Amino acid sequence: MDVVPEIADTAPIEINPADLEIDTFRSGGKGGQNVNKVETAVRILHKPSGIVVACQAERSQGRNRELAMKMLKAKLYEIEQDKKRAEIDRQYGEKGDIAWGSQIRSYVFQPYQMVKDHRTGAETSNVQAVMDGEIDMFIQAKLRGEKAAKGDKSENEV
Repeated sequence: MDVVPEIADTAPIEINPADLEIDTFRSGGKGGQNVNKVETAVRILHKPSGIVVACQAERSQGRNRELAMKMLKAKLYEIEQDKKRAEIDRQYGEKGDIAWGSQIRSYVFQPYQMVKDHRTGAETSNVQAVMDGEIDMFIQAKLRGEKAAKGDKSENEV
């Protein structure tokens, strides 16, 4: 059992009739004289995805087929939306949380002066230059993807 939202008939879902396997069967339950004689229930198998939907809510096979197709389209639409959401999550998965300790750079003004990039390890003691916008050293270190060695401040100073 799966619950999917009802979608509009104009949803951009195209279903190839060759991909469908449609079976009919007799509905169960109360229904009077027709219940054991007429096959009004419909089961549709979408071969590419393996999704099976069945409908036996209505008294006519045509109406049950329409409802089953609506359910199938809604399920396929939901799968497409999940794929899109997963792609967006994958693209934005690299972003870290906005929380204490997840900053990319530390600025120390007192008792000594130092700016350190935590992603690359690049650091400088010229805080005023960085505050004036001279951050090319940090940009270059990030683009190169290098992790500066600790204690080797001579080549990283601005």
